[in-house]
Amino acid sequence: MIAASIHLAGRSHANQPDDNPAAHILIYTRNGKGFVHKNIDASVACLENICKTNNWTTHATDDAAVFDTDLSRFDVIVFSNTNNQAFTTDDQRSAFQTYIRQGGAFVGIHSACGSERSWPWFWANVGGKFKRHPPFQPFDIKVIDSDNPATETLPAVWKWEDECYYLDNLNPDIHVLLAADMTTVKDSKKDEYPGKVFGNYFPLAWCHQFDGGRQFYTALGHDPKHYKDKNFINHLTGGIKWALDEEAVADNN
Repeated sequence: MIAASIHLAGRSHANQPDDNPAAHILIYTRNGKGFVHKNIDASVACLENICKTNNWTTHATDDAAVFDTDLSRFDVIVFSNTNNQAFTTDDQRSAFQTYIRQGGAFVGIHSACGSERSWPWFWANVGGKFKRHPPFQPFDIKVIDSDNPATETLPAVWKWEDECYYLDNLNPDIHVLLAADMTTVKDSKKDEYPGKVFGNYFPLAWCHQFDGGRQFYTALGHDPKHYKDKNFINHLTGGIKWALDEEAVADNN
């Protein structure tokens, strides 16, 4: 079960560094009816600091009305611990879909995979759909691809404590970056799902290019303290950089 906390209604603010920015990032945190993570403030602060460090401007909000505006001004849209109904209208869903199809970039963090649970296109965009997780616990994470910006600073076996998310409806085009070592995960329902679908491993982070856009997703980040962890900050930074495709952005500026 995804953890509950207080809903953060109507929050919206911007961070504008003095220098000319390389990119503009939307940090989106809306949760529909249901469980809301208590890590949202920490995740936003972390992402804003990452963006400031990299000279990217930010706009952080949980107001779905942002999708009624011109999305083309954003180089990356980050769904940070969104959950359930991330949008309030079909026009907003259509606007987001158009953004991706016109080459937009998406980053999903942790419970973003539990957003829009009735929309198969959104699952494919994220790379999968939340199914369940065992209790919060320490477990080992294997780096599958150490050449990606999201993983290049991580140890080959990353000792971590989190909710080990299991997703289904996995998009077959995802490029897996991190996987949970299932032999280190304690889960009484492990045989029910995921069983041996991926042997002794289960994907936790990936990147792909779907329907015209660039997507990065990580299932990690349940605890607010994660957003002060150096390895996790580097992981998020690299994921945004991959989605941003910095060389392409530089060519357009």
